[in-house]
Amino acid sequence: MKPLFVLLGVFGLLAAGTYFWQGYVDVVLAGNGAMAAMLLFTGIAHFAFTKGMMGMLPDFLPAKKAWVLATGVLEIVAAVGLLLPALRPLTAWFLIAFFILILPGNIIAARRHLNYQTGTLDGPGLRYLWFRIPLQLFFIYWTWTFSLAWPSYLANFSHVI
Repeated sequence: MKPLFVLLGVFGLLAAGTYFWQGYVDVVLAGNGAMAAMLLFTGIAHFAFTKGMMGMLPDFLPAKKAWVLATGVLEIVAAVGLLLPALRPLTAWFLIAFFILILPGNIIAARRHLNYQTGTLDGPGLRYLWFRIPLQLFFIYWTWTFSLAWPSYLANFSHVI
């Protein structure tokens, strides 16, 4: 839930900021800046809650701590990539694939009743997925919209502006 609040809150701040600074809402900047802030937030969480996040990984996967830390670094790198227009399309496709690939970890955590912050087995369980799966789809849609669709759409009308 916290990543969603970060995403929407930063989007609102950036949308308002670009409106007051430029006279119009820069939706591409606001959307990508918000996703970048959320990725920084979640990437840092990989270092703060490493033990709990290790429990989200399948049993057959070796070096769980390395996987958790590496994905945290990838999220931080992706945050930077979204802010650089030249890297944005490649970063967006990477993130869409990443969001799909990490969904099984959330399913594992729900099945185990994992509380990823404490590493204990007193988490919300399967009811968590009623929120998490739509949220993951929302993150994918957000990334596609603000990193791929809007920039292409606006480029087609740049000669009019």
